[in-house]
Amino acid sequence: MMLSAFDIFKIGIGPSSSHTVGPMRAALLFARSLEQRGLLERVARLRVDLFGSLGATGHGHATDQGVILGLFGDAPDTVRPETVQPRLEALRRGGTLMLLGTTPIAFDRVRDIVFRGEESLPEHPNAMRFTAFATDDAVLAEGRYFSVGGGFVVEGGQAVAQTAAVAMPHPFATGDELMAQCEANGLSVAALVLRNECAWRPEAEVRAGLLRIWGVMQQCVQRGFGIDNPLAAQALPGPLRMRRRAGELHRELLAQAGAADPLAAMDWVNAFAMAVNEENAAGGRVVTAPTNGAAGVVPAVMHYYQRFVPNASDAGIVDFLLTAAAIGMLYKTNASISGAEVGCQGEVGVACSMAAGALAAVLGGTPAQVENAAEIGMEHNLGLTCDPVGGMVQIPCVERNAMGAVKAINAARMALRGDGSHYVSLDAVIRTMKQTGEDMKSTYKETSLGGLAVNVVEC
Repeated sequence: MMLSAFDIFKIGIGPSSSHTVGPMRAALLFARSLEQRGLLERVARLRVDLFGSLGATGHGHATDQGVILGLFGDAPDTVRPETVQPRLEALRRGGTLMLLGTTPIAFDRVRDIVFRGEESLPEHPNAMRFTAFATDDAVLAEGRYFSVGGGFVVEGGQAVAQTAAVAMPHPFATGDELMAQCEANGLSVAALVLRNECAWRPEAEVRAGLLRIWGVMQQCVQRGFGIDNPLAAQALPGPLRMRRRAGELHRELLAQAGAADPLAAMDWVNAFAMAVNEENAAGGRVVTAPTNGAAGVVPAVMHYYQRFVPNASDAGIVDFLLTAAAIGMLYKTNASISGAEVGCQGEVGVACSMAAGALAAVLGGTPAQVENAAEIGMEHNLGLTCDPVGGMVQIPCVERNAMGAVKAINAARMALRGDGSHYVSLDAVIRTMKQTGEDMKSTYKETSLGGLAVNVVEC
């Protein structure tokens, strides 16, 4: 089944698409399944077992928080971040969870959510098991879910459809097929993807939806800068107590406006990316692009386009997102966007590839140059590990997004200096990324058992 741009770009909350958004969606699916089967009123208590990476880094990634919100009946794109902590505190004090907002059950966050980081299920490292019990402790229902990256959820071995299956006018599953479709139909990547999107919804609705995505990205940057957000002056949550830097950097850049600095644009890109990922780390509203851990790369490059490219427009923004989505679909279809599965090359690496190709497109690149830019963006992120300190999406994630955004801009510029011909294809680099992820030790795949996660503590 072809993916939609709205599968790749989903509105949610931080700090993680696979460890917060995915578990929230899974918990909501399980709660709704109880309702659909007429079991909701019979539930006395629940137990949630978190396996593998979810169990190993779930505390730092707020996985238990995501699960509770889903059981409340919240969805990632509609939950109000400012209400989360007050409701969690009320649950802690009262010990009663309103399942789907209607059915009270006894619930203790420590007792009823079990972190099993030392155990893994064979299907995927991000596994969850939900069990509902009656008053006599008899099992009413059980469900297994897998959070496979970017907020995508697989239930019991079968993918939960993000978008209804329809026949696409221009289907593609590989980069070569995408290039062939563009050439055969005389279309840019963005125009081709737009035609596919119109199989689901009218063009005006597609454009409006993508501009809404852009609006959420802009709001996230503004909040990350501390504009109408006093919480941005506080340290990031968790034991690291990391100081937020995006607001201060933004103020410095405004004060230095007009100064002769040939690299000022790079400072702005750093600020944009860090603003998003600091807001993500604080549990704010972000857009998975394609994940939360990599949510700052695409918005930062889009802000670069808007601020520094002459004649930037909303039409260019739409083309940017459509092109980036096409590239993201290729990675999701043929490899992975899960840090727990392939390391951070599947998150920041994919985001860099998406942003590079999309920027090349809106700067006038041909489909071949777009494909070249996307390939460069990933080729030089191959082997990137996921080793978050303390299991939180803070170190090295915040700065890594800034580095990924700058690298994406450079990849686009390199591709535009050529004619689109290159030796390594995008398909080849996607295969290589997948193989590299399979060979990577699990200690470097979002378990916080190796790399910086170990050595920073030792220092």
